[in-house]
Amino acid sequence: MSHRNKLIATAFAFMALILTGCADQEETQDKQEMQEKKETKEQAENQQSMEEDITSDIPDEEFIRKASGQKIEHVHGIGYPGNDESLYVATHNGLRIYRNGEWLETAGQNHDYMGFQATEDGFFASGHPEKGSNLKDPLGLVESTDKGRTLEKIAFYGESDFHFLSAGYSNSSLYLINEEPNSKLERGVYLSRDHASSWEPVELDGLESSTLGMMAVHPDKGGTFAMATKEGVFITDNYGKNVKRAGEFELVTAVAFSRESLYISPVHQQTIQLFRLDDEDRGKAENLTIPHLNYDNPITYIAADPRQERRIAFMTILNDLYESEDGGRTWKRLLVNGRIEQ
Repeated sequence: MSHRNKLIATAFAFMALILTGCADQEETQDKQEMQEKKETKEQAENQQSMEEDITSDIPDEEFIRKASGQKIEHVHGIGYPGNDESLYVATHNGLRIYRNGEWLETAGQNHDYMGFQATEDGFFASGHPEKGSNLKDPLGLVESTDKGRTLEKIAFYGESDFHFLSAGYSNSSLYLINEEPNSKLERGVYLSRDHASSWEPVELDGLESSTLGMMAVHPDKGGTFAMATKEGVFITDNYGKNVKRAGEFELVTAVAFSRESLYISPVHQQTIQLFRLDDEDRGKAENLTIPHLNYDNPITYIAADPRQERRIAFMTILNDLYESEDGGRTWKRLLVNGRIEQ
């Protein structure tokens, strides 16, 4: 039983005691024992539910197959997991994978993934179960180390859905924006340094912004993360205790760290842009040339491959996907309005 539900149960028990006056002591004790047994059973069921991994019964060799659909919709994250050489796209209907010029898909676990974050071992995600599933909704925070075939329930299973999530590629830092209170967290920005076993609020002292947005953690330095906001990009090197605005950018819609750089996408005078900031000298910014994007089609996600410094990709709100393997000098178009380019 959640903390909130316990409080409600206690309140009703207290009200009942006042209304009934001096109840029979034996009857009261029986009720207390029944309530305790009920709570113990619920806790055991929740614990068992958390301990059970979500595993597809499809054999490994058949789990990833050639994509059957020709259009991708409702993208909620992109990235380069360290246990694959591919670019992953998290969608409303599972994962789509771009590998060696070919689009692939998963044969199972086609959930509505949110907050997708690639790591050295695989990926973290949140979201909702696929249609017809007997899983709890929402999924909470899950992790996969086998390309999506198995999802380990990390935290908040059946409680929360995290649209804004960021994870260190090769460190244990996890940042999230909790939009609705759950059993452990109130609304706000939180950090875990121990694989979601415990959480601490992120102070964000110095954040002069009316909005919160996309976040990115440095691949190696868990205390270094950036947040995109309407008023620009803010960066911290001390786990969010203090943040500073980098540059004079405004309306930054997406951010991503490589090992040497921070990629950001600001909108300036109705022009969609992509900049690379040097991680050692953040006042040094390079404006990358990208394919023309209309003002109503801003960049929503950026991915940088920590294993290949110059390999980057970006996705737009209208599901146009581009990838560069030379640091942004040239671009290959992989999706047009979600349609697979042949």
